[in-house]
Amino acid sequence: MQTRKKYIFLAFLASWLLLFLFGGDQLRRFALFSVRKAESPRSWPRWTDRSLLRSFAEPEELQRDGDPALLSPRARRAAWLSAHRSSRCRMESCFDLSRCERNSFKVFTYPQERGQPVSETYSKILSSIERSRYHTARPEEACLFILSADTLDRDRLSEHYVRDLEGKIHGSPLWNGGRNHLIFNLYSGTWPGYGGELGFDPEHAILARASSDSRTFRPGFDVSIPLIPREHPQRGGRRGRLAEVPPKRRFLLAFKGKRYLTGVGSGTRNALHHIHNGKDIISLTTCKHGKDWHRHKDTRCDKDNVDYERFDYQELLHNSTFCIVPRGRRLGSFRFLEALQIPSAVRCIRPELVLAFQQQTQFLWDAYFSSVDKIVHTTLEIIRDRLDPARSRSRRLWNALPGGLLVLPEFSTHLGDFPFYYLHHGYSPSKKFTAFIRAVSQAGSLSQPLLRLIQAVSGSQYCAQIVVLWSCEKPPPPRGKWPQSSVPMTIIQGRRKLSDRFFPFGAIQTDAVLSLDEDTSLSTSEVDFAFSVWLSFPERIVGFPTRSHFWDAERGRWGCTSRWTNEVSMVLGAAAFYHRYYHSLFTEHLPAGLRELPACQDVLLNALVAAVTKLPPIKVTQRKQHEEGAARQAGCGDDGAAGTPPGPSPAPAGARRTEGGRRLWQRQDCLNQLANWFGYMPLVSSRLRLDPVLFKDQVSVLRKKYPSLERP
Repeated sequence: MQTRKKYIFLAFLASWLLLFLFGGDQLRRFALFSVRKAESPRSWPRWTDRSLLRSFAEPEELQRDGDPALLSPRARRAAWLSAHRSSRCRMESCFDLSRCERNSFKVFTYPQERGQPVSETYSKILSSIERSRYHTARPEEACLFILSADTLDRDRLSEHYVRDLEGKIHGSPLWNGGRNHLIFNLYSGTWPGYGGELGFDPEHAILARASSDSRTFRPGFDVSIPLIPREHPQRGGRRGRLAEVPPKRRFLLAFKGKRYLTGVGSGTRNALHHIHNGKDIISLTTCKHGKDWHRHKDTRCDKDNVDYERFDYQELLHNSTFCIVPRGRRLGSFRFLEALQIPSAVRCIRPELVLAFQQQTQFLWDAYFSSVDKIVHTTLEIIRDRLDPARSRSRRLWNALPGGLLVLPEFSTHLGDFPFYYLHHGYSPSKKFTAFIRAVSQAGSLSQPLLRLIQAVSGSQYCAQIVVLWSCEKPPPPRGKWPQSSVPMTIIQGRRKLSDRFFPFGAIQTDAVLSLDEDTSLSTSEVDFAFSVWLSFPERIVGFPTRSHFWDAERGRWGCTSRWTNEVSMVLGAAAFYHRYYHSLFTEHLPAGLRELPACQDVLLNALVAAVTKLPPIKVTQRKQHEEGAARQAGCGDDGAAGTPPGPSPAPAGARRTEGGRRLWQRQDCLNQLANWFGYMPLVSSRLRLDPVLFKDQVSVLRKKYPSLERP
């Protein structure tokens, strides 16, 4: 028995010895890891562990930001719940979805009270909503409500602070505890704590807010927006500027801003001077902030103020590879939008990753942040997606060109149904097209040009169906008087609206649409060739008659011309291929007042497609007699492509000149109105024309696929 105990003791001792010899290092690491895990986490700039990160500052130099101490998850949750009475709000619990099911997604803005002050930025926000396709003037139709009282600045010391806001809001019969209300806010809290208080109880309202923190933000309900500067443009906005990759700029890292000497944000801003070396890393701060900055100035202030004036901020930003976006008094910073426009706040390992990240920041800027309109419309679209998750846009649709604002979920939520995703995701359009002919003859009978056009189009091997939009006062002829066709033919009675030409009729089933006028002269070979070109460029407009736009410096406005030039920027709807999605986008995205302008529909469609793709249309070759016929047309719009229908009989030369001048003026007025609505001129010019292979080459016609295109 004693021997057995002795052997057990020796085995136990040997196992501990082996464990110490071969596993001691792991035990020490485990013990160290446990100690570190038990310690409270630390965040920069209070991180001073020299073994892991070289410190540019001594621990005693680092100041606290005035932030509350880090709490346990249970304590954080308790603080978060106490910040809002309605902190548990979700769309299902605090939003009346039935209002949106009855009347779709409509937005109502409260009427302005006389003498009520409104800041410039909030005026832009209200204007963006009233100009959107969702706005309604009838509150009973509304799904979402916007306050007319300015809620952007809730700092009690600000000149834009609206007093007694809670009484004004809660006294409205539409308030209903804040349900279905959207409140915009950029600044909350005041000196010295700069907390998140608004000065009124938002109850169940959605907050579109800058400087949100995890304690007050309600995921899936609130919307986080950037801090919008006062000078941010209403619409359009400047395009982003993408640097060359790898970046070759003067400075590696740059920052220029105020240095808060005391209070919230002072710790972060004060620590930035430690990285300044005056060569490739520039960090400039000034103490001149507030009325009593002299009382708190330190030994660095005089030198910092002098260095601060040496550099222009915009020049510094454009010549820096990276930029710093630190917090200020509040969590938000204007530098977020500045860094998006000029993609310098990027750091990746490989140059190709830098390029991809910079391109993504440019996309985000151009799609969602370059103007107040885009920020507001993006907020509305996010809320709209939450109302019906089954029909909401996917993350891929939001984060790929052209962006969520130009992708209509009511059309589809599948990438393969949109023309601009074909190339990047391996999709392709259907190999058939629908011929969509607009008939406007006042005689009420079938004209010879219309009969010839139907015969030529139906002879195409790619034609799936013919749809005739009958936009005449008299009813269409009976079915027996229409010509026999090898493809199905559908007659649609139009609403006699100018925008009917690009209305998303359910009869159009194919991806490709061939838009035609009843007096258009085309051969089957021309149709086949143009369609084969469109299959290679399904996101663009491909067609025959073209126009170009120009800037008239003398009159200070945009103009257009049909004269033969080396550039084209528009392909008219008299003979053009495009994707049927643009019918839906034309009807849903553009305002009704713009869609119904006379002689404007062709111009609008070209501008819309150019705004989506950032690409020009494509002109294809056409027969000589068609070219000469187009060349004889004077002005910018004497082709009858859209606008006032042509008369039943030829007009005298003087009348034609008068009609041509009127149409020219109408289209030029349309150009200027669409430029004002977009905030910029979206049309893109091109010097490209595509011809068939061996076109007009001195070779045998047996080697040419479309020899008839060379005949007069």
